[in-house]
This record gives sequence, C-alpha cells and structure tokens, in this order.
Amino acid sequence: MGITIHYSGRFNPAASLPDLIEEVKDIAGIYNWKYTILEETFATEELGKEQYHPKNLYGIVFSPPKSEPVWFSFLSNGRMSAPPLLQCWGKPKNKTEAAYLYMLFTKTQFAGAAIHKLVVHILKYISQKYLLDFTVKDEGYYWETGDEKLLEDTFKQYTSLIEGFATSLETFPVNEGESFMDYFERMMKIVNEKYGK
Repeated sequence: MGITIHYSGRFNPAASLPDLIEEVKDIAGIYNWKYTILEETFATEELGKEQYHPKNLYGIVFSPPKSEPVWFSFLSNGRMSAPPLLQCWGKPKNKTEAAYLYMLFTKTQFAGAAIHKLVVHILKYISQKYLLDFTVKDEGYYWETGDEKLLEDTFKQYTSLIEGFATSLETFPVNEGESFMDYFERMMKIVNEKYGK
C-alpha cells in the first residue's frame, strides 16, 4: 500500500545506452542519490526481438531517499525490466506472467510528494530522449496532470489511510475466535469510518 509509479517501455535503438547511463548518473550525482550501473553495451543482435538473454541487464538504477529504486534497465531485447521482475517472471508459464516481466514500478509513498514529482520529471526527460512505447500509470496523478496540489492531496490521503490502518491494528486486537478475514473486514470498516471520504 502506498503511492507508486508504474511504467514500461523499450530502449530506442537509435539512441545511445552509454549516453542514457551518463545522464542518469549525473542526475543521481546532483541529488547525491545512490546508483548502480549495469551492463553498458547491448548485444545488438537481440535488440527488438522477443527472446532475451536471461542473465544480462543493461542500464542504470538509482535510489532516491525513502523511495524504491527507479530502474532504467533493459533486457537484451531492449525491453525495460529489473532483477526482481526477472527473478519472479523470467520463466513465465503463460502470457499473463510473461507480461509482468516488463511492468516496472517505484513506490514513492515514504519519500514524499517532492521526490515523487522529481522522479516523474526524470522519467519524462529520459523517456523522451531514449525510450519508445513508454507508458506510465502514476497513482499520484502527477504524470497525467502536472497538478502539484492534486499530488500533495493524494499523498495526504494515502498517508492518513496508512496511519489509520496502523493505528487500528495497534488499538484493536483480534477477538477470540475471529478469523483473519473477519478481523480484516472489521478493521477496514473502522478505518473507512474514521478516515474515508
């Protein structure tokens, strides 16, 4: 639970992966964020194909404070992915599982609205220069609207819900003989009564 940015896309073969890496490294350096550089040169014969080499990831990842990592990382076929996705979905059993391999996400809930906004601007800048078929679903609605007030209000709402749920768990113990589902439904009702709209 928490505000997350979901994104996917593929590397533009007309662009330069070393240039992307250098720009993202410079951005991370400006903000003093940790980053890790992965492989720096694609095996070009696999770019654009469906198949990929399961052991190689190319690109860079950086970590703003209190945020999950932001991945500009690619499989050998040029599609965006990340090590956790490759670990979970690298050997899919069906098309639905195969699609998960390319669905990146970064939770920014605990980093705050300012970091979330900055991550969105970085995604926009890098995607315009280096990516194709780039899509974003921003749970803070900033990608879609550019509305800072909406972003801040959404963060406040999520924070209230998380705090309310945590308080409920601490304040209201499980009743004797109560199933987990009954307990959870009771807690959600309390949270919604207190913090819902």
